[in-house]
Amino acid sequence: MDHARPIKRQVSADPYGLAMPELSRFFGIIVRMQFDDHLPPHFHAVYGEYEAQVAIDGPRVMHGSLPPRALGLTMEWTAIHVDELLADWELASTGKPLRRIAPLR
Repeated sequence: MDHARPIKRQVSADPYGLAMPELSRFFGIIVRMQFDDHLPPHFHAVYGEYEAQVAIDGPRVMHGSLPPRALGLTMEWTAIHVDELLADWELASTGKPLRRIAPLR
């Protein structure tokens, strides 16, 4: 699987109808980033009925929550992929297609 391929902008939406392309998926955790979102740079991690907004630089949970195991995996993945996440944030801020990021294995 090529994780560097662009993600199309017309993708599934969050409950509020906003486009949120999927960047990665691992261990039941779905990582999405919204186009033209507010600062600080962050992504949305969804695990079942849980969702958290995670600041990339840090990382830290800004809003929401995840169960402890899912949170730990998400933070580990974030630490590994900080540069890629920040690059996708820059793309998203200008409305350009995002790139997929390798899942945690």
